[in-house]
Amino acid sequence: MKQFFLFLGLTASIIACAQNSVDNINAKEVERIEKILASDDMEGRQAGKKGSGKAAEFIATEFKKAGLQTLKNSTGYLQPFKLIETKLLEIKGELDDKKFDSSKIFVLTTKQNLEIDENSGYEYKTIPAGANMMQAAYSIINEEKKVIVFIDESYSNIFSRLNRFIRPVFESGVSTVFILSNTKPGKFKIKVKHQINEVSMANVVGILPGKTKPNEYVIFSAHHDHLGINKPVNGDSIFNGANDDAAGTTAVIMLADYFKKLNSNQRTLVFATFTAEEIGGFGSQYFSKQFDPKQVIAMFNIEMIGTESKWGKNSAYMTGYEKTDMGKILQNNLKGTSFTFYPDPYPEQDLFYRSDNATLARLGVPAHTISTSKMDSEKYYHSVDDEIENLDFNNMAAIIRAIAESSKTIVDGKDSPARVNTKDLR
Repeated sequence: MKQFFLFLGLTASIIACAQNSVDNINAKEVERIEKILASDDMEGRQAGKKGSGKAAEFIATEFKKAGLQTLKNSTGYLQPFKLIETKLLEIKGELDDKKFDSSKIFVLTTKQNLEIDENSGYEYKTIPAGANMMQAAYSIINEEKKVIVFIDESYSNIFSRLNRFIRPVFESGVSTVFILSNTKPGKFKIKVKHQINEVSMANVVGILPGKTKPNEYVIFSAHHDHLGINKPVNGDSIFNGANDDAAGTTAVIMLADYFKKLNSNQRTLVFATFTAEEIGGFGSQYFSKQFDPKQVIAMFNIEMIGTESKWGKNSAYMTGYEKTDMGKILQNNLKGTSFTFYPDPYPEQDLFYRSDNATLARLGVPAHTISTSKMDSEKYYHSVDDEIENLDFNNMAAIIRAIAESSKTIVDGKDSPARVNTKDLR
């Protein structure tokens, strides 16, 4: 009988050790990572600045320590890209051999010097009277083609609004030219000179290949950038961004380690932290271009989970809950627990379109952001006081654990959330 109980005790010990081997999701580990990411040493992690680069290197080290692989054709965990900032120096135009008012020409390009004429291979388009000029222009720009757009002269009083499209962009070989004219000329010449500023940035991406479904991807993501250093407030000038979004980044690092130790994912898991979310979501846009959206089964984007939700502990909400059945899948996997994923309680805030899930969601991917942030009353949002002292590490660990547990049937290839109906998106 003693031998029998000894056997039972040994078996229980082995089971406990096996469970503990993946039980890295705890408040102590949350605090360790948060203290580094939200430290003054990271200088607020502003995109394109030294602090953001230091944060990216730390995250890459954590991915390596967890044992993740790098993206195919990549030599490391960093996913570099460049943003191009332009400043117009000079623009000249001729239509049918006559000088044309330069204020009636608007050009979007990443080229320092651009010269085009009727033989340059540009497609012609028009924006007629009665259309929504800005919406039509936005759609044309997003096509990323070499296009000359003739805009009806009835828009002369708002033509200058096209300047709103001047923002940092990815390096591109295409240019879009807008001309305020009711007639298409037979001949034209346009010359543009810009001052170009290239800003180097990098996402961080690690891969855990799927065992039986390697070409189906499940993404866990967050953004590691924040607002950097600004004017001092009560002597503090560093916007540490402990909740926004070192909290989400901490979750991604811990989930990477968790699933690697679990070692049972049938689908390929992608762990990504993005830069440049705060200045327009450029990191996630660049990342999304590297994947076929049809192969992305789900995206768990994690944003600001450092404070309690409006429902208190053991709860979070999911943006765009009603757009797929992913929330129902997660909740079904949490049966028997006290944790609840709720629909977004702040629809007026438009959160579904304001975070890094939006790019893939617009392509039909069940891509949602998980958060606890009380967006109608989050005291330290985008302030110098967003520091680790204001976070609840135990509750964060509970949320990360809930994401891990609720995602397992998706990770293991048993559940596939419904696709987003892109016709319902704007």
